[in-house]
Amino acid sequence: MKAWLLHRISNLDEVTHPLELAEMPVPEPKDFEIRIKISCCGICHTELDEIEGRTPPEKYPIVPGHQVVGLVDKCGKGSKNFKNGDRVGVAWIFSACGQCEFCLVGLENLCPDFMGTGRDKNGGYAQFMVVDERFAYRIPSRFSDVEAAPLLCAGAIGYRSLNLTGIADGQTLGLTGFGASGHLVLKMARHQYPNSPLFVFARSKEEQAFAMDLGASWAGKVTDTAPKKLNAIIDTTPVWTTSIESLLQLKPGGRLVINAIRKESDDQEALMHISYRDHLWMEKEIKTVANITRSDVEEFLSLAASIPIIPTVETYPFSKANEAILDLKQKHVKGAKVLLCR
Repeated sequence: MKAWLLHRISNLDEVTHPLELAEMPVPEPKDFEIRIKISCCGICHTELDEIEGRTPPEKYPIVPGHQVVGLVDKCGKGSKNFKNGDRVGVAWIFSACGQCEFCLVGLENLCPDFMGTGRDKNGGYAQFMVVDERFAYRIPSRFSDVEAAPLLCAGAIGYRSLNLTGIADGQTLGLTGFGASGHLVLKMARHQYPNSPLFVFARSKEEQAFAMDLGASWAGKVTDTAPKKLNAIIDTTPVWTTSIESLLQLKPGGRLVINAIRKESDDQEALMHISYRDHLWMEKEIKTVANITRSDVEEFLSLAASIPIIPTVETYPFSKANEAILDLKQKHVKGAKVLLCR
């Protein structure tokens, strides 16, 4: 089979081909695993983090990609949840131990043995992959393959982030950064909290206009002041400045939810400008998002189908994986990007 491989950490400001196209054996499913003939795979900022070394694989080479959609091609011994031809998806959570204190209470995302698809195990930038059938999900018929792919990470992690805000209908919500996850959260929030004003802080006029087109109450720059103080803000950016500015926008008792794997180390000077009284006092909270659970994916897919939430998607042919990665790094993103693996 053909697959894109990551062999090393690269600086995407200098390297134009961080992934290498290679021929690999088609994987065989082990006990309780299924093999998936991949149709497409969403392209995520987490791939940038893997390539640039912020969350690197433990060993190389690795096939990246964790928003995988395809058809079951072969079932391993003992597998019973799916049959050949079933359409399934695989998300960021490739596996968890199932026995630790976190797994036992449904917090698989915090499991010390959590494994990420496309980082710890081969993912979806390929023609085939295998996965434990317990970590695969039926794709609702409402979605095409391309529409479903971004829902498996950008959507599911957005769902977890929105739940962690703890807001009630009528309370104000802000979104800082407006890429793949942000635009899905806005669509979700409009459905779940129809009386809540939604404010978007985005760096470009195009992103701000996109947010208004999707129903935002207001859109501006990160340094702009929203028309109202906010009960909660979800920050999906990789920089510290946005988090610090968000704290100034919160009401007393407000909560900042940071949905990011990392914050830029060269932006840490911004932390020196935090004022306890202005930024943190009055019982403001900061909550971080780590990974996702299987229930996040299952619940969100069901919710997205019922609303429905249809992502805005730009597709790339399989041969253009490196171009897609660089576009995500360097260019304006409107919605989500998906690699076609057929």
